[in-house]
Amino acid sequence: MSGRYGGGRRGGGGGGGRRPEPEPIRGVRDDARLSQELLRMDGESYGRYKSLRGDWDFGDFTLTVERVQADPFAPPSRVRITVADLGVPESAWGDPVRRRATADHLCRRARRLLRGSLLRIDAGGQEVIERSSCRITEGGGIELRLGVDLPGRGRRIDGRTAERELCETVPRLVDGLDWDAVDRKEAVAFADGVADTVALRAALEDLGLVAFVADGAILPRRSGVSDEPLAEGAVPFSSPESLRVSVDLPHRGTVTGMGIPEGITLVVGGGFHGKSTLLHALERGVYDHVPGDGRELVVTRADAVKIRAEEGRRVERVDVSPFVRNLPTGADTADFRTENASGSTSQAANICEAVEAGSRTLLVDEDSTATNLMIRDERMQALVHGEREPLVPFVDLVRPLYREHGVSTVLVMGGSGDYFDVADHVVMMDSYRPYDVTGRARTLARERTDAAFSPPRARIVDPASVDGTGNRGRGRVKRRDTDVLVFGDSDIDVRSVEQFADPGQIVGAGLALRELVRGGHLDGSRTLAEALDRLDRALAEKGVLLLGTDFAGDYVLPRRHEVAAVLNRLRTLAVAGQR
Repeated sequence: MSGRYGGGRRGGGGGGGRRPEPEPIRGVRDDARLSQELLRMDGESYGRYKSLRGDWDFGDFTLTVERVQADPFAPPSRVRITVADLGVPESAWGDPVRRRATADHLCRRARRLLRGSLLRIDAGGQEVIERSSCRITEGGGIELRLGVDLPGRGRRIDGRTAERELCETVPRLVDGLDWDAVDRKEAVAFADGVADTVALRAALEDLGLVAFVADGAILPRRSGVSDEPLAEGAVPFSSPESLRVSVDLPHRGTVTGMGIPEGITLVVGGGFHGKSTLLHALERGVYDHVPGDGRELVVTRADAVKIRAEEGRRVERVDVSPFVRNLPTGADTADFRTENASGSTSQAANICEAVEAGSRTLLVDEDSTATNLMIRDERMQALVHGEREPLVPFVDLVRPLYREHGVSTVLVMGGSGDYFDVADHVVMMDSYRPYDVTGRARTLARERTDAAFSPPRARIVDPASVDGTGNRGRGRVKRRDTDVLVFGDSDIDVRSVEQFADPGQIVGAGLALRELVRGGHLDGSRTLAEALDRLDRALAEKGVLLLGTDFAGDYVLPRRHEVAAVLNRLRTLAVAGQR
């Protein structure tokens, strides 16, 4: 989906004042009447489509026209299909995990059934995430939210094509989603697979692990623009015996794979041998995946956050004092703010913000970090004495971060051996195969004096700074291009927030910002972490639909960590105080 629902320009055409919108069609509103009206509209002004708004009774289901586009070139219209009884058994929706999985499976089936039509549905990519476009209702029904490009010839209605799309394609879609028409074995296997992934992730903490990579997993992706598995030449993952763990799952039974223990794990190896491929799989391991993806049993703790440098970002009153001390400007680094962070200060802020939001697992790839925050070798320390260097490198803080605060780190490092001194485990990737080289690395390690890592101060956000209403009072929340969230009058650059797995999550994160304020979670007295806790509880109770009020089908449930990341990049953000 393009993420255009609910935004975009208003209709085309110039001239004088806006024409009054046509009244909704009155009287009997069933499928036969809809067919008649669409055929009657053929050749009329495009604005007549707006008379279709409202419910249309098709007998077994209801078609609701929620929003009508202004002209054929505007963002698509929105329609909603509600089926009270699709025949879905309670075993497929009786618990939250299976309900999400079944909805996802039916949503993907709907996308296949709609190919070649003017109707579209946001069915996602390789991840199985709760989305607004499809939900299973109590009693085994379904609600679908679709976009439709209502057809026109110039600025005139193409009524015959519209009649075919709404009065023929939609009923065929509903028939194709009936449980009797669905491959039940495939649907059950889909839900079982998701349930196994959820169970595996839930087992990590008791096993003392931060991640698990199953034997036989396919980690490489098809290309830089495709998240599908590499079809040919991929090396199945095979765990080293010393790190091999067995886990019993409810449906698949016993599975084996590499367990990454709590603490500091270093991933080393030559270039092009699979280090970053492994880390990327761990980044996405916070999500469940569709059968056949290759990463169905690659899981990471749900609070894992990818850390990187992000030169130029704004930082608002973040306690970066563990990393930055004694600035020549005299600025208080426990209450640090800047409109244009350097690579090192942005990475320090990203780490402290992630910990503040509740992350206890950090994922770091040296390729996207600031070198001067990662290491300082002996010769540089001899030339630039400690009292002249305000930065404390991560290598001096990663161990106290775990020892004192329980925050583990998985770090890809190919250019420096300094982290041998602090690593609990070292995994070497060689031709996409992992080897445990911890013993060899320890023979090369040196004694190191750690720095202290004080927990970052908790921030209290001024809710007025996150209002998002905008000067025109429109309160826009939409995605522009692939990496910009429009929030009111603000453009939020999210290109460096790497764990957005679905474009709809960007919209979802923007809606979550709005809910933080409208729902009273950010109230000027709670810390950011407390507000995120409240939001999590509300979403667990009410689901992703809590975030939207306009029946849009283009937003997807974000994690709290991406919500926090978007908030921290909002340039109007103001912090009222610290605790």
